[in-house]
Amino acid sequence: MKNSMLEVVSLLLEKLLLISNFKFFSSGHPGEDKGRNSFYEVSSFLRGDVLEVPRTHLTHYGIYLGDNRVAHLMPDILLALTDDKGRTQKVVSNKRLILGVIVKVASIRVDTVEDFAYGANILVNHLDESLKKKALLNEEVARRAEKLLGITSYSLLWNNCEHFVTYCRYGTPVSPQADKFCENVKIIIRDQRSVLASAVLGLASIVCMGLASYTTLPAIFIPFCLWMAG
Repeated sequence: MKNSMLEVVSLLLEKLLLISNFKFFSSGHPGEDKGRNSFYEVSSFLRGDVLEVPRTHLTHYGIYLGDNRVAHLMPDILLALTDDKGRTQKVVSNKRLILGVIVKVASIRVDTVEDFAYGANILVNHLDESLKKKALLNEEVARRAEKLLGITSYSLLWNNCEHFVTYCRYGTPVSPQADKFCENVKIIIRDQRSVLASAVLGLASIVCMGLASYTTLPAIFIPFCLWMAG
């Protein structure tokens, strides 16, 4: 029962994170207009560098492998629908990405720097300063990334592109972005107004949908958990 509840909570948190950062996946962000027309000084990148691409709400990460190639973890719905490499190796569109996040399927793939960045500015090894962790040797970082290439599961909270690069770069998978989101959720949960709102919604669901167990238990249990957490 405990594991089931943890899975439910994890799923809800992931959906909230997806919704709260939906603009990151939208088709209208500026990077898509200039896309591959941007020019990058790839000669300044070293094999094993962590490339960081700021987006509207999230940041995308990859490992530079040399020769204008970047390994990065990307959700992709096509991986669950076809084995045709001619289709799956094309640049992942926003629709493919969003659906890939929902069904939790992804791949650690190699793209050009232009396709990886998609017009955005690139920061190099910025995590070294922000995480204050000792990085492995660049060649070891690149080799770790190359060993992980291929299809993988995906989770916004537990296995995203940031987990991938931090494992390769520092030996430990961490995601400050996911941690920050969880902290924000905790703040919301501690707000007693959230408890009241949940209780009201729970009672409304009982009134509208009846007293069936699948509506009554969540309507009672969720406000109770929020109250205890607060």
